[in-house]
Amino acid sequence: MSKKIIICLNTAWNIYNFRTGLIRALVAQGYEVVAVAPYDEYVPLLNGLGCRFVNFPIDNQGTNLWRDFLLLWRFWKLFRREGPHVYLGFTVKPNIYGSLVAHAIGIPVINNIAGLGAAFKKNGWLRWFVTTLYRLALRKSKKVFFQNSDDQKMFIEAGLVRKACAALLPGSGIDLQHFSSRVQVVDFGGDRSRRFQFLLHARMLWDKGVGEYVEAARLLRGNVQGVDFLLMGFLNVPNPAAIPESVMNAWVSEGCIKFIESTDDVREAIAEADCIVLPSYREGIPRSLLEAAAMAKPIITTDVSGCRDVVTDGVNGFLCKVGDAEDLARCLEKMVNLAPASRVAMGAAGRLKMEQHFDDRIVFAKYIDALGSIL
Repeated sequence: MSKKIIICLNTAWNIYNFRTGLIRALVAQGYEVVAVAPYDEYVPLLNGLGCRFVNFPIDNQGTNLWRDFLLLWRFWKLFRREGPHVYLGFTVKPNIYGSLVAHAIGIPVINNIAGLGAAFKKNGWLRWFVTTLYRLALRKSKKVFFQNSDDQKMFIEAGLVRKACAALLPGSGIDLQHFSSRVQVVDFGGDRSRRFQFLLHARMLWDKGVGEYVEAARLLRGNVQGVDFLLMGFLNVPNPAAIPESVMNAWVSEGCIKFIESTDDVREAIAEADCIVLPSYREGIPRSLLEAAAMAKPIITTDVSGCRDVVTDGVNGFLCKVGDAEDLARCLEKMVNLAPASRVAMGAAGRLKMEQHFDDRIVFAKYIDALGSIL
């Protein structure tokens, strides 16, 4: 009889976009995988992965204690009904509430901390509350994976996780066959058949640095010609930091940026861009930068946790100051004025870094090893 693994995230979209490879790897190892998340339009796509999907409502952004107690009860019912051999938790509430119930029932737990979430951005009661919950939820976990060393160090020093069970992963990893190198080169100094394109693709949130990107585009309009600033992502996401659609429409009308609706396959947009930009305030390991580097694109991002794990300043891109539109504009202009051969070399260095450190098979192997040690 195959061993049953429950994987829980906050959306089916998240499972499909970031855990498809892991699910396939676990199924190939003979595990029965049950994917658990709130239902959305990505559920039919999960059915082709060899897993079984269970609809599981989660109030992702809420801080209502009654709803969180209800979530604990839902997890208890789920685990009693499914009887998993191991629980894999991802994202904040599945990590906290799923782990608390799994520990109480005696189900081994493997957690993945892919960033700290909104509660850690400022001090206050919410940060204290979430920190306390993490301390309770992670204390009996068999393994807690982190996506960057800064988050791992913070959790260990704060006593939220035992050092012996903490380990690093290269983000969610990147499929190097799916995201392959397709390089187009624009020589900004001579004749060129198309305009230079910067692309920021992410959820449209203020803390992704979207506002700084737009302001940097305004600053550069008078200095450089023939450059487009593209934004691609989801609007109206359920997040306190979401950028209103009215604001996006105003930016587009102003002419400083072009907005593209997000797509399930970002490769064509990445291939057409000359540089990928992510001026984020903080990340686990940003998937958009892994995709860009795997496709041999130079990158501009902020010198913060997660982002600087992907980009070495001056080697495969540039690092700018967080929350600083002027410094971002400086890096954008510097990238435009680089010789084409230098941009190609940056892209090649990024691809090599992905091959050496961020191949998704590294992630799969660590999970399989952790499961093997438990089972």
